[in-house]
Amino acid sequence: MSAPASPSTAGTILVPDWPVSARVRAAVTTRLLPGASRAPFDAFNLGAHCGDDPAVVAANRAALLPLLGLPGKPCWLRQVHGTNVVRFDGQAYAEEPQADGAVTSTPGVVLAVLTADCLPVVIAARDGSEVAVAHAGWKGLAGGILEVTVAAMRTTLGECIAWLGPAAGPDAYEIGMEVRDAFLAHDRGAAVAFTPTRPGHWRVDLYALARQRLADAGVRDVSGGDRCTISEAQAFFSHRRDQRTGRMATLAWIEP
Repeated sequence: MSAPASPSTAGTILVPDWPVSARVRAAVTTRLLPGASRAPFDAFNLGAHCGDDPAVVAANRAALLPLLGLPGKPCWLRQVHGTNVVRFDGQAYAEEPQADGAVTSTPGVVLAVLTADCLPVVIAARDGSEVAVAHAGWKGLAGGILEVTVAAMRTTLGECIAWLGPAAGPDAYEIGMEVRDAFLAHDRGAAVAFTPTRPGHWRVDLYALARQRLADAGVRDVSGGDRCTISEAQAFFSHRRDQRTGRMATLAWIEP
């Protein structure tokens, strides 16, 4: 189980409750942390490419280290809703690598993905020897980002477990035919995750789709998946709800 929040961050970050070694730490920031961003990015925006002042975003990112007690600077990604996954095990990157997933087995390396409705997923070895994060928007999820992330890990499949962070929830996230068709083309069984609303539109359960994809990849011990970024406006940024908005970070690492 990941360690609880410190008194200074209690109630302002999410800490996964899942059956993993205490060596694995994970946390999701919320907009309730004491950041410097102004509306519509208020207050703890960590996204560097959503229109906020770059200097303010840099200050918010720097504040993460003392706020969460991180063992090092997060390894940020240039996310493109794709399926590329990179390893951070001592490799030096001249700039943020273009990827939507990251893996490490090196203690002290902090992985990070940014979201504001897309689904953040943390996958770890049950014994704490390896951890991964994935940014699973509908395009990446349909394209196989979770399967690629699992395949990039060295952990035996039966020893991998996952946690689903806050995303657009099944009661609030309405999509069109393009999204539904993309999932059904891969697996007709995905139809159970779609509820019709009006002609050509459905509510979609990203959490159910993620559990299906993880199970197909061999990961069946999955926790989380019970928060909604669209409806919980006080806690979470939501691109679907607000259009111009900030980003939360989901961070994971192995304690040194």
